[in-house]
Amino acid sequence: MGEIIDGRTLADKLQTELKTKVDILKEKGVTPGLVVLLVGENPASQTYVRNKEIAANKVGFLSKIERLPETITEADLLALIEQYNQDTAFHGILVQLPLPAHIDEEKVILAIHPEKDVDGFHPINMGQLFIGKPVMIPCTPFGIMKMFEAYGIDLDGKNAVVIGRSNIVGKPIAQLMMMNNATVTIAHSHTKNLEEVAKQADILVVAIGRGHFVTKEFVKEGAVVIDVGMNHNAAGKLIGDVKFDEVEPLASYITPVPKGVGPMTITMLLEQTYIAATRTIEEK
Repeated sequence: MGEIIDGRTLADKLQTELKTKVDILKEKGVTPGLVVLLVGENPASQTYVRNKEIAANKVGFLSKIERLPETITEADLLALIEQYNQDTAFHGILVQLPLPAHIDEEKVILAIHPEKDVDGFHPINMGQLFIGKPVMIPCTPFGIMKMFEAYGIDLDGKNAVVIGRSNIVGKPIAQLMMMNNATVTIAHSHTKNLEEVAKQADILVVAIGRGHFVTKEFVKEGAVVIDVGMNHNAAGKLIGDVKFDEVEPLASYITPVPKGVGPMTITMLLEQTYIAATRTIEEK
C-alpha cells in the first residue's frame, strides 16, 4: 500500500512557516503584495482565485483581486498589468488563465515584469530555469519538488517519467528533476507504447489532463506517483489523471486528488511572492 503524500497538511505547515517569515518582513517595513487579475466568469477560475485570496490573507499578505469583465479589451488588460508593474505595493502579479479568446495569452505573459511573474511563466524566467539558475519557477512543479523534499524522496540516479509536455508542468518538472540528478523521459499523447515507457519509472509524474488515464498497467511496483490532474467525471466529482484505487496498492508514495498537488501550487505562489518582496529589501 502506497504512502499518501498529503499535500493539504504539508501546505498548511509551509503556510504557517511563511506567516512567521512575513511577520518578520513586515517589521522591516515591507508587506508582500499579490494582485490577481481575473477576466470573466469561468467557474473553475473563480474557485482558484478565491482559494488564492483566502491563502494570501491567511499568511498576512496585501491581497487584491481585480475582477474584470469578459469584454475587457486586450489593450486595457495590458495597460492594467503595466500599472501594477509600476506599483511598488505589489510584488507579484498573476493573471488567471485561461483568458477569453480575443486576448492573446502570450502577450499577457510577456507584459508582466519578470521580477513580478510569480507564476514563473515569463520566457525570461523559463530561460533561467532551463540554464539551471531558476529565479521564478512555475508553481506546480515547485510544489512537487517540495513534496519530494518533505517526504525524503531522493531523485538521484532515479528513472523519472513525465506524462505531459506543457510549459506549466511537464517541461519545468522534467528540468527540476534533472537538476536533482534524475534521468528524465518526457512522454505525451503521441508516445508509442506509453504503458511500457511509464512502467520503467521509479518516479511517475502525470499531467496529461485526462481523467483516470493512468491505470495499474502503467505503474511499476514501488514507483512514486504524482498526479497533477484536475478533471471532473460525469457526476461532477473532481478526479485526477491517475486511477487512484487501482494504482495506490502498487505505489510506494502517491498523491491524491484533491488534497495532493493543488494546495502546494497555491503555497508556492505565496512563497514566490514573499521571495519577490524580500528582493526589494536587498535592492534598497
